[in-house]
Amino acid sequence: MSTPPPSFPTTRASDTPGASAQSVALFAMATLAERRDSDTEAHLLRMQGYLRVLAHALQQQPELAPVLSADYVAHLVQGALVYDIGTLAIPERILLKPGRFTSEERSTMQSHTVRGYKALLQAEATCGPSDGWLDMAKDLALSHHEHWNGKGYPQQLSGSAIPLSARILAVADAYDAMVSSKVYKTALSHTQALAVIVAERGTQFDPTVVDAFVACAPDIEQVWLLHADTDEDLQRKMETLAEAIAEHTVM
Repeated sequence: MSTPPPSFPTTRASDTPGASAQSVALFAMATLAERRDSDTEAHLLRMQGYLRVLAHALQQQPELAPVLSADYVAHLVQGALVYDIGTLAIPERILLKPGRFTSEERSTMQSHTVRGYKALLQAEATCGPSDGWLDMAKDLALSHHEHWNGKGYPQQLSGSAIPLSARILAVADAYDAMVSSKVYKTALSHTQALAVIVAERGTQFDPTVVDAFVACAPDIEQVWLLHADTDEDLQRKMETLAEAIAEHTVM
């Protein structure tokens, strides 16, 4: 197994000594958003862990090392808490729908990228400029579903026109979605998920990011195992989905 980076996560974010009030507030807000999507705070911890490990691997690339500074990586990890904030504006009947979307529902679901971006943009306009992480968060919210081949959304960006941060997040997010159990689907194994990511190299995902992901795959798997969902988490997901279906039926 390759040597994990110094910041390899072994504790919860709230356990970190000296955690800022901003970080604690962001994590609390993000946890509420995740639970609305029938997910758990473990997803956030996994995402932050994947990004630390993947950024460390990408820092070994001479052309990316100057970009992936300590501040850049810190902003990337913090921005991961709010990249899906736009889902708060999506009706639960769509957000939690286990079956296939209609074209209208798909369009509504995909709008979470723009909605999240606009929410962060408005927050910046109201509160004033941040220390840099908010710019990163806006890129992540808007562009994490763009594809390397230009067939993603919402702007159909391609290649290096997609912000690097979003290209990194896209791979980590796809991996976690595949290895995480949902009420309506069985999780893939680490090996199966890795094979899917490799198959999408140069199509959905940035080839350089995929190569780095493969290189640090053992450490990525360790993050997954460290913060894996429990049986209780899956039960909570089932209850959340059942409640949402019941509320929609009453309406």
